[in-house]
Amino acid sequence: MKTLISLTAATILTAGTALADNHGMTPMVEASDQSVANGIVSADKVSAMQNGWLVVHRTDADMKPGPVVGHAPIREGETMDVAAILTEDVAAGDMLMLMVHSEDGGMETGIFEYTLGAKEDGPIKPDGELVMTVITVQ
Repeated sequence: MKTLISLTAATILTAGTALADNHGMTPMVEASDQSVANGIVSADKVSAMQNGWLVVHRTDADMKPGPVVGHAPIREGETMDVAAILTEDVAAGDMLMLMVHSEDGGMETGIFEYTLGAKEDGPIKPDGELVMTVITVQ
């Protein structure tokens, strides 16, 4: 019986350490230039400290986030191959900013409520920097 209790305690402690490690992760988005002819833009990998959103903004050479043209839910931790359905036409040569947003401040959990400049479900900014990458549509 002592072995079972010790094993269970070790399992719980190990699981707790794994969860704590997620909070020390560096949030990031990895994506490559891609065709969006199928109406979807994908990130190869997204790391986030909490549940939230991968948000697709239009951008240009100034690298400022513009209007939202797609979004997809993301989970706390690391998620591979996140696909966001585009809500507007995007042409070859357009630049898109794929950015991590939180699930904070909105009225409903699980409903994307952000509009440009709003606080609801807004971008995360660890160390004052946006978590994002920019791709060019092919």
